[in-house]
Amino acid sequence: MMIDRRSLLKVAVVAPLATTATTGQAFAESAPPALRPFALRDVTLGGGVFADKRALMLAYARGYDVNRLVQVFRANAGLPTGGAVAPGGWEGLDGEANGNLRGHYTGHFLSMLAQAYGSTGEPVFAEKISTIVGALVECRAALRRDPVPLSVPGRFGTGLEFIRGSYQYLDLPPNVLGGSAAVTLSAWVKPTHAATWARIFDFGNDTTRYMYLTARNNNGVPRFAITTNGGGSEQAINGTASLPLGEWSHIAVTVEGTAGVLYVNGSQVAVNTAMSLNPAVLGQVRNNWVGRSNYAADPAFAGVLDDVNIWSRALTASEIAGLRNSPGKGDLASYSFDSGLSDATLRRTWGSPSHPGFLAAYPETQFITLETMTRSDYTVVWAPYYTAHKILKGLLDAYLNTGDARALDLATGMADWMYARLRKLSAEVLQRMWGLFSSGEFGGLVEAITDLHQITGNADYLALAKLFDLNSLIDACAANRDVLEGLHANQHIPIFTGLVRLHESTGEQRYLTAAKNFWDMVVPHRMYSIGGTSEREFWRARGAVASTLTDVNAETCCAHNMLKLSRSLFAHDRNPKYMDYFERALVNQILGSKQDQADPELPLVTYFIGLAPGSVRDYTPKQGTTCCEGTGMESATKYQDTVYFQHPEGLYVNLYMPSTVRWQNVTVTQTTAYPFEQASELRISGNATFDLHLRIPGWARKGVTVTINGSHHVGKPTPGSYLTISRAWRSGDTVRVEMPFTLRAEQALDRPDVQSLMYGPVHLVARDSRTAMLEFSLYRNATLSGDLVRSLTPVAGKPLHYTLDGVELAPFFEGTADPFHSYFRRVEPRVVFGGLDAGVANVVRDGTSFLDTVWSAAPFPTKTDFVTRVDRVADRFYAGEDRTRVTRTARHAPLWP
Repeated sequence: MMIDRRSLLKVAVVAPLATTATTGQAFAESAPPALRPFALRDVTLGGGVFADKRALMLAYARGYDVNRLVQVFRANAGLPTGGAVAPGGWEGLDGEANGNLRGHYTGHFLSMLAQAYGSTGEPVFAEKISTIVGALVECRAALRRDPVPLSVPGRFGTGLEFIRGSYQYLDLPPNVLGGSAAVTLSAWVKPTHAATWARIFDFGNDTTRYMYLTARNNNGVPRFAITTNGGGSEQAINGTASLPLGEWSHIAVTVEGTAGVLYVNGSQVAVNTAMSLNPAVLGQVRNNWVGRSNYAADPAFAGVLDDVNIWSRALTASEIAGLRNSPGKGDLASYSFDSGLSDATLRRTWGSPSHPGFLAAYPETQFITLETMTRSDYTVVWAPYYTAHKILKGLLDAYLNTGDARALDLATGMADWMYARLRKLSAEVLQRMWGLFSSGEFGGLVEAITDLHQITGNADYLALAKLFDLNSLIDACAANRDVLEGLHANQHIPIFTGLVRLHESTGEQRYLTAAKNFWDMVVPHRMYSIGGTSEREFWRARGAVASTLTDVNAETCCAHNMLKLSRSLFAHDRNPKYMDYFERALVNQILGSKQDQADPELPLVTYFIGLAPGSVRDYTPKQGTTCCEGTGMESATKYQDTVYFQHPEGLYVNLYMPSTVRWQNVTVTQTTAYPFEQASELRISGNATFDLHLRIPGWARKGVTVTINGSHHVGKPTPGSYLTISRAWRSGDTVRVEMPFTLRAEQALDRPDVQSLMYGPVHLVARDSRTAMLEFSLYRNATLSGDLVRSLTPVAGKPLHYTLDGVELAPFFEGTADPFHSYFRRVEPRVVFGGLDAGVANVVRDGTSFLDTVWSAAPFPTKTDFVTRVDRVADRFYAGEDRTRVTRTARHAPLWP
């Protein structure tokens, strides 16, 4: 069921803070935030670099066949996949760690589509959402029942299809072999995947006593084997050529006396005349299977079967050849599938139907196995609750943006299933699970579950959210004990956004205190200049920056989730530091994580950002569909989600971005080319009295000028604060904010001579293929404000591009594949002020140079203040003639404001 966007306003009113980027309003809460964001539909993004990046992602979203996304869900449920091909990378059975994360990308894609629809209202996005949700409804229903045979055209009549990923097999009646010493196994097979050791037949009790026929052994050829003493004692017959994929092949084996013969397409391909074992010596076995192995790690057969027969004798070569042209009729068993399965039973390797509400692209066993794991092994279990979060969040976004009640029903079903499962586990088991690296990762699940509680009012969901409390981490952060070193970064960042939501719903202060303290442990102590964090996905020691520069820094998911946490914390205490960070990470890492190129198959988003010298951004990491490409799709369709916040008496302008917001009885249109323009203008439409709060960026060293209607100056704004304008606004009023950028060099916390360049909010990188750290000098033309930009030469026709010592500098947010240097080594060998060389070495004491110490006090209101600073610092660094030269040069240097 779909509803129109106007009616949707009635639905969205129940949305909580964490989902207001896509929904809007909030329930009354125990500890409500002071501010609320706007729904995406209430903020229109104007033209510019953000809109250009978003346009690339919207084009990808419009064109991608979403039937590919649900292929793995359909396969897992045993439903026809319609020939759809699952996305590559992690989102498929062949993905990393056996595809144990499949389904996560579909959740991200749903969120992207929901945000795209919320932002643009284009029907194509709602239609795609409906297709995915409808498929998931069918999949959940199929998982709740016994598998249904999939009948397809067979070799002679009807064939039985085993979809890869359905984990289905045929269970034949007990004693189907009848104790016969001779046997013929025969079947028409049409394999669809080249997996080795997938069985056609397997009879046995375990991995010691069995007899099987497989389409492919390790060499890719058919193999028959029988043993009573395990794999090392198999008596076998091996074929000579692989069975072709997607084509019918007849395969048969006969065993009688000491001879075994393997046939393919009616021709004898291999013989073993020294066999001492036969089916009779196995006795009555427990497992009589078609399509499943007694070895649990072997894959189920994928393909189509027809005319499956078992005889109690060895058919002759001519009889085998005759089976190519007409169906057989085994005296022990015969299955043509024209009229069902006869006495066989279609089963799943993972057992009975799933529990009510379960929905995933893999069996419930991933969740069950996690409960007994004592150490992480992502090849066995890879973050099933993390994947559940992506699906749940996607469904909530779908419901809140389109009103599709089916999505909410799927979401509540998932939560009901989780609560039924987790509430039975002891606190000890839960703590062990959530503490496991990777396997126990649950992403932002607490946030999503708490949102669901707000939407439905179901108290069980709040109880469920609290079951994910990782107390060792929460208690440490609440006590302000930094325990982050060695932790997987993105496994833990989303936990704290969930804690903020829990604080809002429960009033428990410990949650909010832990989140605030955690944020301060990351920013700036584990933050790179682009705003990102982590090295090889992990946090290193507090303050370690320069010592951690590699080709695998700043996992993009971390920046995405730090932005979510920052906006949540800002909504509570309005501390401008959260928005200063938000702008840094958004304008640099998030914007720069999207390649400036269109692609119909890939979102082209980074995973890691290499910050070692000469790094190149990889926009197709790990064959695509990683966690970071998922969050990248979401980021690129909600750039405007934090530009404005609201409270009943006022409007907060947090970011400078071309956009229009509709609030109460007014519309505010922001016009700017930011960050190419160092100013922004806001125009009011409508009459109202309210407070307008303008963010004054912390980097604005040259000061900010605010005017109303072109003439009235508003106070003296303080960098790193909000300027409040209380006014009875009239239609046509304009507010102009001018904030000149300055070029500043930021020192790495653990090595002051390793630095990076920031021009206002923009991180400038050196485009250079050398892999040794570049060396730059910058103080020679520094101005009284501390601005270093006069040492750079602008590049004509390329805004925000400069050259320095022959090397081009460019904004990181440009999504190119050029090699770059984010950090350089600062080399200031001599004391130079305003281009005047004092002829004195720049002395270093206690790891800090004289010039660094002087300029750390910038900006200087007047030259007199600057000279006074030089004079005082020179007392600590120089004596005699050197000190005189330094202070004389400072007095005579032509310094710009």
